[in-house]
Amino acid sequence: MVEAIAVHAIRVHSHGGPEVLSFDRIDVGAPGPGQVRLRHTAIGLNFVDTYFRTGLYPAPGAFPFVPGSEGVGVVEAVGEGVTDFKAGDRVGYADPMGSYAEARLAPAARLIPIPDGISDTIAASSILKGLTARYLLRETFRVGPEHTILFHAAAGGVGQIATQWAKSLGARVIGTVGSEEKAAIARRLGCDHVINYRTENFVERVLEITGGAKLDVVYDSVGKDTFPASLDCLKRRGTWVSFGNASGAVPPFSIGILNQKGSLYATRPSLGGYVAERGELVESAKDLFDVILSGKVVVAEPQTFRLADAAEAQRALEGRRTTGSVVLIP
Repeated sequence: MVEAIAVHAIRVHSHGGPEVLSFDRIDVGAPGPGQVRLRHTAIGLNFVDTYFRTGLYPAPGAFPFVPGSEGVGVVEAVGEGVTDFKAGDRVGYADPMGSYAEARLAPAARLIPIPDGISDTIAASSILKGLTARYLLRETFRVGPEHTILFHAAAGGVGQIATQWAKSLGARVIGTVGSEEKAAIARRLGCDHVINYRTENFVERVLEITGGAKLDVVYDSVGKDTFPASLDCLKRRGTWVSFGNASGAVPPFSIGILNQKGSLYATRPSLGGYVAERGELVESAKDLFDVILSGKVVVAEPQTFRLADAAEAQRALEGRRTTGSVVLIP
């Protein structure tokens, strides 16, 4: 019989700043039907975690809740009906919420095996971001050699993966960044052109770079600060993909603006809309791991914080003092 275990976890007891993240002792029981219990070795830190902490996004369930939706670990025990995994298997996931803990129960249907050749820290820093890059480039707007694209926050976690992946698909990539240090990173990753939005007007630079032709698609995780300017970068019938709110939510706007600026398309996707079914999740994860193992996308070793220091890690993330990915180590 599998016994319950006591572990440490970060919990949110009320909405607020990073100070509401509490390092608590909790019990994790035996896995039920369709579940596994896994012991985390690395936990992904993502900007969306801060949205649940502040209340911008509603968290599932009541207070207190354990934030975080990305983790990698080793299966300790499996529940009834679980046949895809066994104790000792190395697995990862990008949902459901509850990753900021030393151990947890998770639905086996949402787990993916981590292949040899990809470390726990690399996997934990790239599953959610990499699956996001995958749906953005291969499904939301299918990027190819004929396209010129703009990717905001090109030196961020998603941006670093997406920039390399888009280049491997033959696209011409323009990236925006917020510092010269991040500009150097974006260039190293293959951006054809890099725009420092703190010192340059990115719309003017896009027009200059494209000779007035503008862009096929803009991928925008910044939100408030880049809207509606992102729309002015698009050619007629271009696509604006809003997939994040790092600077705050995009304000309500009249849908007529899309017509006024060139019969534009606009979409607000999320990963859940693309990997809701197990088959979709497995296929997407295979594509991600294949492109990493091929060397077409190189994921840098992430910055690390102790799980107990999650508040400090989120402060650094929100203060844009991080570059690339961040992982919490239990």
